[in-house]
Amino acid sequence: MQDIQLLLEQYGGWLVFANVLVEQAGLPVPAYPMLIAAGALAGAAGWLVPWLAATVACLLADSLWYAAGQRYGSRLLGVICKMSLSQDSCIRQTQRLYLRIGVRALLVCKFLPGAGALSTVMAGLTGTPYRRFLAYDLVGAMIWAGSALLLGGLFHSVVNDVLDVLGTYGPMGLALLAAVLALYIIARALRRWILKRNLRVIPRLSVDELMQWRQDGRQALVFDVRPEAVREEDRIPGAIAVDLRAPLPALEAGSEEADIVVYCACPNEVSAAMLAARLRAA
Repeated sequence: MQDIQLLLEQYGGWLVFANVLVEQAGLPVPAYPMLIAAGALAGAAGWLVPWLAATVACLLADSLWYAAGQRYGSRLLGVICKMSLSQDSCIRQTQRLYLRIGVRALLVCKFLPGAGALSTVMAGLTGTPYRRFLAYDLVGAMIWAGSALLLGGLFHSVVNDVLDVLGTYGPMGLALLAAVLALYIIARALRRWILKRNLRVIPRLSVDELMQWRQDGRQALVFDVRPEAVREEDRIPGAIAVDLRAPLPALEAGSEEADIVVYCACPNEVSAAMLAARLRAA
């Protein structure tokens, strides 16, 4: 513990700044535990430096994501979700949150795994004015960092005990934490691999093929499982918005012979394939 305390006392602001900046840049290096430890070791009188350091790091990283969202648009969402452990629900959930409550999502997005960078990209993608974005992002960053410091201060005795254990067992304790994290990542990856394998039976259709069907007069019902807040002009003409979590949609009379096409905006089209599997089972 003495080593950790000494580092935080000498370089606390810089350590917090670097850790938060790396996490907000999209890398899986959690900064919340560092902020909790800083809050426990520094005390209320010493919270100002790590609080400001964390807030500035968030604003810097988020401003870069905002600019990238303006320039590269929706293509960037897929790139970010590839770094997520929940790739297939990543875009859908973040779009639903942002399109439902708008820029106010920045107040809470840092508390949701994988949603921080995506929400800032959505702000740039949807054309949110930078001043408005910056104001909400500033408040959200201060709430997020302040909550961690407050938790560390409230439970400083527990945090200190944990740090003592880590200091006593040293590499063994860190190895145990790393093993637990590795098992978690492996379990999520295995679950995702099983899901993708089970959905391979669902045939894929390209956009060009769908357009050719329409030109040939082939009847097709098109379901859009992207967030319900997506604008109608951004959907395929005639597409029906469907919530993946809601009961299956009722089909109109006379559509029994029509093909059903489902599309989404997620990696590997998993959300669309999941609805297609439900429709097949029904």
